[in-house]
Amino acid sequence: MQAVYNIAEICAQMGITDVVLSPGSRCAPLTISFARHPALTVRTVPDERAAAFIGLGLAQSQRRAVALVCTSGTAGLNYAPAVAEAYFQQIPLVVFTADRPPEWIDQLDGQTIRQADLYGAHAKGTFTFPADTSHADAKWHSARLVSEAINLAQQFPAGPVQVNVPLREPFYPKAGEELRFEPVRVIRETPSLPTLPGPELLALQQALRQAGRVLVVAGQHRHDDALLLALRQFSAAYQVPVVGDVIANLHQPVGATYDLRTAPLSKQDVFLAVPEPGLKQALRPELLITFGQSLISKALKLYLRDAQPAQHWHVQAAGPVADTFKSLTRIIRLEPTTFFEQLVATGRSSAGRVAGASGSTDGSEAANPGSTPSVTTPRLEWPASGWGLSEQEAETTAAYATPWYKAESWAKEFLQRFLSQAEQPFNEFTAFHHTLRHLPEGAALHLANSMAVRYANILGVPDNRAVEVFANRGTSGIDGCTSTAVGAALAQPERPVVLLTGDVAFFYDRNAFWQNYPTPNLRVVLFNNHAGGIFRLIDGPRQQPELEEFFETHQPLTAENTARDFGLRYFTATTFAELKLALSAFFAPVSGAALLEITTDSATNAAFFEEYRQAVKTAFV
Repeated sequence: MQAVYNIAEICAQMGITDVVLSPGSRCAPLTISFARHPALTVRTVPDERAAAFIGLGLAQSQRRAVALVCTSGTAGLNYAPAVAEAYFQQIPLVVFTADRPPEWIDQLDGQTIRQADLYGAHAKGTFTFPADTSHADAKWHSARLVSEAINLAQQFPAGPVQVNVPLREPFYPKAGEELRFEPVRVIRETPSLPTLPGPELLALQQALRQAGRVLVVAGQHRHDDALLLALRQFSAAYQVPVVGDVIANLHQPVGATYDLRTAPLSKQDVFLAVPEPGLKQALRPELLITFGQSLISKALKLYLRDAQPAQHWHVQAAGPVADTFKSLTRIIRLEPTTFFEQLVATGRSSAGRVAGASGSTDGSEAANPGSTPSVTTPRLEWPASGWGLSEQEAETTAAYATPWYKAESWAKEFLQRFLSQAEQPFNEFTAFHHTLRHLPEGAALHLANSMAVRYANILGVPDNRAVEVFANRGTSGIDGCTSTAVGAALAQPERPVVLLTGDVAFFYDRNAFWQNYPTPNLRVVLFNNHAGGIFRLIDGPRQQPELEEFFETHQPLTAENTARDFGLRYFTATTFAELKLALSAFFAPVSGAALLEITTDSATNAAFFEEYRQAVKTAFV
C-alpha cells in the first residue's frame, strides 16, 4: 500500500491543501493516508453529490485544485454533476475513485461498476492507478501518473481529472501500525505566459480603428483587479463600451470613482427588452470582442446572434472556444488582461504618430437621436489625446458608444423608479432588490440557478463593496448551489459568504449542511414561493393547463426545521416591513451561520414581474 499512501504526499507537494472525502470501505487506504497527512485539511461529507460541490466551492474560492475521495460503485457516479460543472466552469478537481481490482469487474462482485473513464467527455483526463505496485517501475509509474493528473487539472483551461485506484484486500493497516510517507519525486509544470509580437499588435490596433463600431462583451469570469483596470483603460483609449453580466464581476471596485465613459455596462437585460428597432440598430457592432465563459442574458445572446458583426474576436489563452454568437472570425491566444493591457500600451506608444482628437463629443448628432433614450446623461468627454486615434476615428467610435451609455443610464433610472413604487404587493423581485442593497462589504455572493441568478443579473450588485459573484453557470443546474456556497464558506472563514436561492434549489440540496464543519460566515437567503416559480415567467409552460402540477411542482415546506436540524439562526419575512427589520439583524456581524426565509406567492410574483416587463416596453420614450 505504500504507493497508495504516497498519493497524499504527492498532492501536498504539488500545492493541494484541501481534501473532501466520503466514508467507505474500499477507499480506506486513501482515506487513512489523507487523514493522517500533516499538511492536508481533510473534511468528510457523507453525501457524495454534496461533497463534490463543496469541493468545487473550495477550489473556486481558493483558485487551486482540491482533491475528492470516494469509495467504489455508484459513489463516484454521484460526483458527476459537480464534475460536469467544474469542467465547464474550468475549476480544477482531482477525483480519486477507489475501485475493485480489474479481475473483479463484471464478475457480480459487490459495489462494483465500470469506473474507468467514469465522467467521459466531462473530465479533462482519466488515469488508472496500477493495481500492483510491487515492482519498482510500477511504483515510479504510480507517482508519475498522480503528478501528471494534478498538472493536467491545473493547466489552462483548468478542470476535473479522474484517478481510478484499484485496491485489493487487505487494505486496512493493522492496529497500531504506523503509516509513513516516503520522499516522492514530483513533476511540476510552469505555465507559459504568452504575449503578442509587435507586428500583430499593430495589426490588431489598425483593425480596431477601421472597425469604428467596437463592442466588448465579458462572459463569466472571476474577479480580477488588473483586468478591471485594463478594461477601463482600453475603453477610454479606444472609446469602446464594455458589457458584462453580473457573473463577469466587472462591477465597481472599492474606492473607484464612477465614470459613465469607462464603467462597464450591466443593464442589457433591461434596455434590450425595449421594442425599439432604432435603438437596436444604433447598438449594432461591426467588431465584437469577447472573453470569459457563459452569459446569463438571453436577450444579449439573441441580439448578438442577430446582429452578426463582420468580425468577432474571442480572447482565450488555451482550450476549445465556443462560437456562441455564430460570428467568430479570430481566436486570440492570450489572457484577457494581457490582451487589453498590450493594446492600451500600443495605442499610447503610437499616439505621437497619429493626430490626436481635440475637444469632445457626446455623439448626439451621429447616433440617430430618434433611437436613443431621452434621459439626462453626463457629457461624454474623451481623452484629449485620443490615445492613437485620429480625430475622425474618435468621433466615430464616440458616436457608437453614446447610445450604449444612454441606454444604461436610462435602465438604471427606470429600475430605481419602478422598484420604489409606494403601492406594490410583497413580491420576490423587489425583495431581491432590497436584499442585494444590504450585502456586506467584501462578500462572496453565490447565486443559485433558476430565478435567483436572473434577478441578480437584472438588478446588479452594489458598487464599491468588493462583492465577488459566483454561480454554477457551467451547467446551470440547481443540484449543488448550496453545497458550493458551503465550500466557499469553509475555504474563506474570514469572509462573508452569502447565498441567494430559491426553494426548489434549496430543498434539493439540503445535504449541503449534513457535515460537521462550522460555517459561521455563511448567510443563506431563501426566496420560498412554494413552487418552481420560474415556470410562471417563461412563455410556453405558463400557458399550459399542466403548469401547477407538472411544472411548478408545488411543495408546502418551510426551512425552519432545516435550520433547527443544522443549527442555523433562523429569520423570516412575509412583508416589506418585516424584511427591512430582518435584513439588518440577519447581516449583522454576528458569528453563526444564518438562514433568512422570505415567503412570497408564486402567482403574485409572476404578475408583478409581468408588470415590470410591460413597463419596460412602454416607458422608453
